[in-house]
Amino acid sequence: MTDIQDQTPEAPFHTGFVAIVGRPNVGKSTLLNRLIGQKISIVSRKAQTTRHRVTGVLTEGPNQFVFVDTPGFQTRHKNALNRTMNRTVTQVLADVDLVLFVIESCRFGPEDEQVLRLLPEGAKVILVVNKVDLLTDKGRLLPFLEKMGALYPFAEIVPVSAERGRNTDELVKAAAAYLPECERVFDEDDITDRSERFLAAEFLREKLFRQLGEELPYGMTVEIEKFETEGALRRIHAAIIVDKAPHKAMVIGRGGERLKRIATEARVEMERLFEARVFLEVWVKVKSGWADDERALKSLGYD
Repeated sequence: MTDIQDQTPEAPFHTGFVAIVGRPNVGKSTLLNRLIGQKISIVSRKAQTTRHRVTGVLTEGPNQFVFVDTPGFQTRHKNALNRTMNRTVTQVLADVDLVLFVIESCRFGPEDEQVLRLLPEGAKVILVVNKVDLLTDKGRLLPFLEKMGALYPFAEIVPVSAERGRNTDELVKAAAAYLPECERVFDEDDITDRSERFLAAEFLREKLFRQLGEELPYGMTVEIEKFETEGALRRIHAAIIVDKAPHKAMVIGRGGERLKRIATEARVEMERLFEARVFLEVWVKVKSGWADDERALKSLGYD
């Protein structure tokens, strides 16, 4: 018979929604992927890569983190797409338990300051100083951290390298202290609430960013027209949407080689994530003015 005094009460579970915010290109998506240990948010050096809210789930012991990667807050463009992206950022900030405000090491400019002003009054905010591995003069880091600490009442300041995984474990430990006591929202093995259909479009869009580089036209997106599951096979028909006719030839490339390379690289990543074979058919369509058309944006899945 078990002595009641020997029974140890189970530790309470903590679950929290954690927004990852910052200006474009500070490494928010790289950080999300690193934290959950799986690539679900696309990454490139091109600004405005992330256009949607992407949720990543990490369950560790008695804690579940629901990380919400947001688009970089846009200050330079004012069309409907950018207004939609900025609205996504402000909506996410209004309903989270903790904010990870990401900046680059030893760099804090007007765009960073504008994001900082968006943070709700009284929000719990951890300053994540990313890309410390790229800092050649390490002696500059401590004075910079002290300067940032005097600028805003951050709950914590954690320097990391999301790309190399340096100090990200310490960031998770720091964030855990601010999760409210609550039952888990997702199953232990879940890593995102986004569908395979959504992720397929994102992976294809990432390959466009990577293959076209600086040539990439801003008015470009991906629409999944058909997504069928047949056992361990995914049949995906996708359209790359461009704003102008000359951009169509740019995406296709000479003899269709560029489009073929984009589709192949995207298919390989989809198969890795979905753990299934993928049949992917891709073509290019012209839809003039889609990025400044609220109805077109809604039909293309922009929140």
